[in-house]
Amino acid sequence: MGATGRKGAFNLAMKIKESGMKIGFIGLGNVGGKLSGSLLRNGVDLAVHDLEEGLVAKSVALGARKGVSPAQLMRTCDAVITCLPSPAASDAVMQEMLPEVKEGKIWMEMSTTDEAEVKRLGALVIDAGGAAVDCPVSGGCHRADTGNIAIFAGCARATFERILPLLTIMGRRVLHTGDLGSASILKVITNYLATANLVSVAEALTVAKGAGMDLATAYEAIRVSSGTSFVHETESQVILNGSRDISFTMDLVAKDIGLFQAVADRAQVPLQVNPLLIEIFNDGIARFGPRELSPNIIKRLEQATGLDITAPGFPAQMVDDEPEEAGAEVIVRR
Repeated sequence: MGATGRKGAFNLAMKIKESGMKIGFIGLGNVGGKLSGSLLRNGVDLAVHDLEEGLVAKSVALGARKGVSPAQLMRTCDAVITCLPSPAASDAVMQEMLPEVKEGKIWMEMSTTDEAEVKRLGALVIDAGGAAVDCPVSGGCHRADTGNIAIFAGCARATFERILPLLTIMGRRVLHTGDLGSASILKVITNYLATANLVSVAEALTVAKGAGMDLATAYEAIRVSSGTSFVHETESQVILNGSRDISFTMDLVAKDIGLFQAVADRAQVPLQVNPLLIEIFNDGIARFGPRELSPNIIKRLEQATGLDITAPGFPAQMVDDEPEEAGAEVIVRR
């Protein structure tokens, strides 16, 4: 971490300490473990909980306190963050926490979830006297690991200002998206776009190989052209390496584009591309299993063509090489 970033993050952590806020974190998986790690790395007093004791032990070794249960975290903390794999998991945790919600408590939902569901659960929190925020992240696990990821936050402005110091420790760019639920809509929109790009990148690389192009040259041609994108500059690299390890699985992609479809259906917007993406990933899950790494959607094309879409010189995993910096609110131009 650069000196400026460390100083900025330290000052934000000091603000949290001076305010007396106690933070709980539930869900220490691929994303949650990294986000909670940013809080711990920057000196935030944190209690954690997860069904997997090994993940809890790892976090405790980094300085976290072990939480007994979701209810205990809500009872003893001012803000509780959830980062869970499904809306059903968030609902189960909320049912445990809800009796402990009182005036001044904050629930921060960092899971990728359904807009309607986060509004439903958030209303329960608000009715009990607390505040609710949906604040999912976007930008890849490698950036979650360094505190350089982007964060969307949907909530009342007063609540946003209370939690902004926390969010700017976990992320570099923090956008207040409007009311509760708005962040979840934007999150599944961005994940839809990333999925569409992943499938198109897989097709582009396979066509390049089939046409006899050198894949390293093809990667660079796309990178320096109008065809480039965040997905190409990250996922194409692990595709070409052969590891396909982007810390994301096919079942999670299917969940996200299913949530995007639900938003479109409620808005009565007829879609053409997303139903095809759902079909493609359902086929990938049927062939390779739900926990297959998502970039391995290219295996459908490798199997159909007999081509090997790999090349030397590409990394097995993405690492964020930008220095960690204290985050800031993104101001929307109007």
